[in-house]
Amino acid sequence: MSTSSAVPAQRQPELAGQTVVVIGGSGGIGLETARRARSEGADVILTGRNPDRLRKAADEVGARDTAAFDAKDTAALARFFQGLSQIDHVMITASGPSYGPLLSMDADQASQALGDHLVLALEITRNAVSVMRPGGTLLFMGFAGAGRISPGPGIAAAAAAALPPFTASLALEIAPVRINLIGAGFVDTGLSARLLGDKIEERRKELREKLPIRRVVGPADVAALAVHIMANTAMTGGTYDIDGGQQLVS
Repeated sequence: MSTSSAVPAQRQPELAGQTVVVIGGSGGIGLETARRARSEGADVILTGRNPDRLRKAADEVGARDTAAFDAKDTAALARFFQGLSQIDHVMITASGPSYGPLLSMDADQASQALGDHLVLALEITRNAVSVMRPGGTLLFMGFAGAGRISPGPGIAAAAAAALPPFTASLALEIAPVRINLIGAGFVDTGLSARLLGDKIEERRKELREKLPIRRVVGPADVAALAVHIMANTAMTGGTYDIDGGQQLVS
């Protein structure tokens, strides 16, 4: 009597044959997302302001191409997208919101702090959508629990609260291209370490003890969510928080 065992089907890469552009892809969450997208079969194109960091990042993940420019330079941004053929996904990790007490800002500073993040997202959307395939997604970064008020962020809380409805409204305008927002809590990146300086270890210890997941959220966690949103074509107009349960214990 002969027996046969079933051979499990090999899992196909979720982004095979697709192209992912990461605006701000030379480090942190952007670079980790590029790495994850490559592991799922995608070609990746990285942009950033620092040419040396960009080249190093591209070599590290095997990027197809790079472009060094400041994403806030609207002319450079337009030239970049005009030089692309069809792409599938665009993730924006460049240019986070400004922090600071509301009353410490003058009118120009407040206007800039409130508008910069939204204006950048809008300009990238305006330029990217014409070269994106239907079903692909634009992916913005924001804060977990946007709209919740707490001491510290100041005007950044107001800027972050505008992103979910902004994303949902754009989803209707650019369909069938998709658009989604990731709301992150504390993520243990090089930028976080530079901002906190010698207090970074104290913050990590606090989060390991306090968060329900009993560990600190890292760039790879956010990258896994980003690639899932890219691959799942039923997701558009949504905000997806990733904070290790920080909102539950704050």
